[in-house]
Amino acid sequence: MNLNPTRRSLLPRLLLGLLALFVLIQFVPYGRAHANPTVQTRPKWDDPRTEALFTRACADCHSHATVWPWYSHVAPVSWLVQRHVDEGRSRFNVNVPGFGREADEAASEVRSGGMPEPTYLPLHPTARLSAPEREQLAAGLEATFGSRGGGR
Repeated sequence: MNLNPTRRSLLPRLLLGLLALFVLIQFVPYGRAHANPTVQTRPKWDDPRTEALFTRACADCHSHATVWPWYSHVAPVSWLVQRHVDEGRSRFNVNVPGFGREADEAASEVRSGGMPEPTYLPLHPTARLSAPEREQLAAGLEATFGSRGGGR
């Protein structure tokens, strides 16, 4: 395939422009202040296995114990990671008072396979839960936090 001279000179400029854009977006401050807030409360887990499953599959987005991998510091991925963590913490966070108000919904999401989110799993294969593990985690969330959002 022979490219004409105009197209050949366009490709390096296009690549240079994309590289410049990538460098510029690194200066957008959102998604890079990865401090975990102070833990205000800790759940009294019904069982150590529930805690282990939660830590493995949920804690990065639903607690103040988020592990921030290297790619969470590089835009635009950092923006997506920050948004997921912010949203997860706002809906169900085991480290703030009143965290159990969404326990039934969280258990339902785990049972249906909606959590952990499918976009999370490729880079976190250990978060992938088998069907028995999903059921055990869901039951443990209900037992730990109480039915209908009682919380502890």
